[in-house]
Amino acid sequence: MITLEKLSVSIEEKKILHDISFTFKPGKTYAIMGPNGSGKSTLASSIMGHPSIAYSRASKIFIEEKPARRRRDIKTLSPDKRSLLGLFLSFQTPMTLSGVTVFELLRLALEKKMDPVALHQKVTEYAKELSIKDELLKRSLNDGFSGGEKKKLEALQAVLLSPSFALFDEIDTGVDVDSLKTISHFLKKHLAKKTTLVFITHSTRLLSYIKPDEVIVIKEGRLVKTGTGTLAKKIEEKGFESII
Repeated sequence: MITLEKLSVSIEEKKILHDISFTFKPGKTYAIMGPNGSGKSTLASSIMGHPSIAYSRASKIFIEEKPARRRRDIKTLSPDKRSLLGLFLSFQTPMTLSGVTVFELLRLALEKKMDPVALHQKVTEYAKELSIKDELLKRSLNDGFSGGEKKKLEALQAVLLSPSFALFDEIDTGVDVDSLKTISHFLKKHLAKKTTLVFITHSTRLLSYIKPDEVIVIKEGRLVKTGTGTLAKKIEEKGFESII
């Protein structure tokens, strides 16, 4: 469980988020929506601990650690330390890693949890589910990949890493309808029951395939409304201005 308390952050001395408080419950699916430039991606970066983020003194980001169920403020932890606690972020624009293949990246990340042979089998199995061509798995990560190929590989990495809390920043951007449907089904099948899933989007297209338990709306860096899937439907029909 991740709890935000009075989260206010700045980037290069410009305040972006203002006093956001919210609890993401285990095993639930969330959609974070809002107009372009509202602070959605900054919220994701704040949760993961991007180095450019400056937190206010009052800001808290609590994670409930198992099995003791003890709350721990992770605000001062680096991104790699947060990932070890089960947090995962799929970037809006996944970076290219020249000379590092998908297999090599995952082998390094999972060497203590899975032997190379088993990992290779799982990657091959999941790649087939996602309709990822074998040749892409042998190339440098995201080097010359299409938008859909990049997002499919982000989904594959998320499932193999099996985080307790996964953020997907506009995983629907640059993805055709068929690929989006494939990615959505794959994530629901492998992660929905055990992982808190958070999807950041400014459109409702993704929500045709991912049915959120709760919708969070952000405008100008503030949490302005929460609701169920009916809230997303209202946004689709009447736009953000109708609710905020």
